[in-house]
Amino acid sequence: MHHMDAVRDEFISYLTVERGSSPQTVRSYSHDLRVFGDWLSDPDMHESGTTYDSYTAGVTRQTIIDYESYLQKEKSYATSSISRSLSTLKSFYRFLVQEGLCVENPVSTVSLPKKPDHLPGVLSIEQANQLMHTIQGDQPVNTRDRSILEVLYGCGLRVSELVGLDVDRVNCRDGYLIVCGKGEKERMVPISGGADVSLREYLAKGRPRLIPAYAQPTTAVFLNTRGGRLSRQSVHTIVKRSGLAIGIQDLHPHTLRHSCATHMLDGGADLRIIQEMLGHSDIATTQIYTHVQRGHIREEYIAAHPRARISIPFFHRHNA
Repeated sequence: MHHMDAVRDEFISYLTVERGSSPQTVRSYSHDLRVFGDWLSDPDMHESGTTYDSYTAGVTRQTIIDYESYLQKEKSYATSSISRSLSTLKSFYRFLVQEGLCVENPVSTVSLPKKPDHLPGVLSIEQANQLMHTIQGDQPVNTRDRSILEVLYGCGLRVSELVGLDVDRVNCRDGYLIVCGKGEKERMVPISGGADVSLREYLAKGRPRLIPAYAQPTTAVFLNTRGGRLSRQSVHTIVKRSGLAIGIQDLHPHTLRHSCATHMLDGGADLRIIQEMLGHSDIATTQIYTHVQRGHIREEYIAAHPRARISIPFFHRHNA
């Protein structure tokens, strides 16, 4: 086994065994390190023409900066992907230093590129309502697709959470779902209104009719026409098609999640409640939504705070 592969495997096993990282995290770390390893060992890929035969010998802060520029210019990585790759390298080199395989961490003083506070497009409440009416009819597939739109928007789920949802995790009686989010973390998500009505209808009338007699029994809530678990790709297609029906190009399931959070915030929900519902491990992620709200909050403040209406000119006039 090549030395680089051995070191990488050691790190991956540390992530799995000691850190208890999710398979998805392990896969993305492994991918990032493979891309970096390929770049290091191919002299044609870097301007200096240096060949590195390990992750440690001769790798300096400048090497990392050259690599960052390679990802940006040659690979056309988005800021968020570059950020993720550098985060992987920070963890990796921290591990190498800790294990005595490297003297110092070349990435420790490289700062991550600033990710723009960009909120993907959010539907208006009117558009969201229109979207929910794009799927008519009571064929099993119609009840399923209607339910998918209502649950994505009503519960703010990620696509992976929606397709991963199992029947025993839906409690229509008490009005909640148990969702398995990032890092295998489970959370309870309230379900009400349109999502509740359409999910009940689908589970009662649609889902049983999507299971052919020969199909292996599955625990998935959302099924394809062969009775198996619906794929992420199918959900993307359903959402995109419904978006086109109301004149929106390339509507993404994530837009429904963002719309859910924004409309809840507009309706006066507390940021911590939204954080919990969406399964954000860091409130900073949820706070991106408050940027949309800034003007709105100021108006509320002026209307509500007893000292907010005291104007500055008044102060100067009496203290000049």
